[in-house]
Amino acid sequence: MTDFDPAIALWREWNARINVISRKDEDNIYAHHILHSLAIYEYLQRYTAFQVSQKPGHLEHPAILDLGTGGGFPGIPLAMVMPEAQFTLCDSIGKKVRVAQAVAEGLGLKNVKCVQARAEELPGQWDWVVSRAVTSLENLYPWVKGRFRRSIICLKGGDVASEIAALQKRFKVPAENIRVWPISEWLPDDPYYAEKFVVEISAQAL
Repeated sequence: MTDFDPAIALWREWNARINVISRKDEDNIYAHHILHSLAIYEYLQRYTAFQVSQKPGHLEHPAILDLGTGGGFPGIPLAMVMPEAQFTLCDSIGKKVRVAQAVAEGLGLKNVKCVQARAEELPGQWDWVVSRAVTSLENLYPWVKGRFRRSIICLKGGDVASEIAALQKRFKVPAENIRVWPISEWLPDDPYYAEKFVVEISAQAL
């Protein structure tokens, strides 16, 4: 089982210098930030071709972009449990990238690259694009449209149905390319996750 204590210590240390986690939420880094990030990993295990073992459709070294990573969420927790994947952690704010870089280096993560850039300016293509509470689906989608081979996977809360409707209206994304998974199916005992979801926007029908 992955030990997240060193990561929590690093985030606490850096948060004292550069605020990337609400001060009142520092005691909940694992429960509210790391576990929330790992909901994407749980989703991948349940619903996509990504598996730890070799199976049809398995990608040996998938490329994953964490868009708007902030201090390294969800990218760093995912990189810790997915060492076979290559992560690019991107944010437009330099001081946040500095925190993510420092935490990744402090943990010795060799599968993480941190970059300061706007999404639409970042070159490259990825298997998955992940994000956590960055912007609306309607805003995010055009930044990476045509640059993901598998899908966009977002951690969302609130009125997800309205966001999806706006996305479909503007970009004609078929309903069969979208899946919403309530994180409470995985973490039913924590009320924090009662209205939090993983939303997948796939390049093809799911």
